[in-house]
Amino acid sequence: MNASLRQLRAFVAVATSGSFSRAADTLALTQPAVSRNVTELEQALGLQLLHRTTREVELTEAGRLLLGNVTRVLEDLDACLLEVQGLATQRKGRVKVASSPTLSAHLLPQCIARGRQLSPDVNIQLLDRIQSDVLLSVRSGEVDFGVVIDPSEKQDLHAQAILSEPFCLVCLSSDRLARKKEVHWAELAGQPLVLLDHASGSRRLIDAALQSHGAAAPVVQDVGHTTTIYSMVEQGLGLSVVPQLAIPNDWKKRAATPAKAASEAVLVSRKLVPQVQRSIMLVRRQQRELSPVAHGVWDLIADEARQRLEP
Repeated sequence: MNASLRQLRAFVAVATSGSFSRAADTLALTQPAVSRNVTELEQALGLQLLHRTTREVELTEAGRLLLGNVTRVLEDLDACLLEVQGLATQRKGRVKVASSPTLSAHLLPQCIARGRQLSPDVNIQLLDRIQSDVLLSVRSGEVDFGVVIDPSEKQDLHAQAILSEPFCLVCLSSDRLARKKEVHWAELAGQPLVLLDHASGSRRLIDAALQSHGAAAPVVQDVGHTTTIYSMVEQGLGLSVVPQLAIPNDWKKRAATPAKAASEAVLVSRKLVPQVQRSIMLVRRQQRELSPVAHGVWDLIADEARQRLEP
C-alpha cells in the first residue's frame, strides 16, 4: 500500500468539511486536485471511503474508521514537525566537544567560560583526550565535534582551520640558547630533548621539522602533557619544543630580551626559526550536520581562536 500524506490530508479535509470545494479552499488546492488525491487513496486501499452526491459527501464505514485514526496520527505528526522546526531557534542543550590536552588546557577553558556568559542554557561538555582518541570520538559520533591539530588522514571529516601557531623552544634561562632572541632549528642538534609523545598531534610536525633542518637530537623523554615537560626541563633533563599556545602568559616578559646568566634559573621560551606552524582545526563527520546549538559552539570556538590572531 502506498498512501501519501497529501492524500490523507485531502481525505481528512473533505471528511471534516463535508465538501470537496471547502476542502480545496482549506488546502489551497484546486477541487480536481483534491478529488484526485481522495480517489487515489481509495484505490490504494481498495475501499470506498466516501459516498459522493451532488449535494453532500458522506463517509462510508471504512471512511469513518480511517478518519478517527488518521486524524490523531496527523495531529501527532504536525506536533512533531513543529518541535523539530523549533530546533532552528533552540538556545539550550548539551554540546560534547573532544579536544587534545594542549588545546583543552589553553584554548577550550576560555571558550567554555565565554559560552556560559553568552548562552547560559548551553552546557559545553569537554572530553580531554589524546588526538587519536579525539578523532575516534568524532568518527563514532560520541561527540558533536573535535578540536585537533591538522590530522594526516581526514578524508571522511569536515575540517575547518581556525588557528595557525608556531613552535617555540623551552629552556632554562641559564642555557646558552636563552641568550638569543631567536634560535635556529639546526642549533638543537645534539641537544637532549623532552618532547610530547607520538599520541600528540604536534609530535609528527616537530619530528619533521628537526629532520628537515638537520637537527639530529636524542629524545630523552616522551611525555603526554606540557606541564610534565616543564618540570623535566626545570630539572635540567633537556630542552623542549612546544606550540606557542602552551607558553604561559607570564613567560612573555621573559622572552622580550635575551636572558643573562642568573643564580636562579627560570624557564623561558624562544622563537624557533624558520617558523614551523601547526594548524588547529575543528572537525566533524563529513555526513553529519551539527545541530543549531552545536553549530553555535563551533562558531564560538572559531571566533575565540580568531581573536588570538589579532594583534
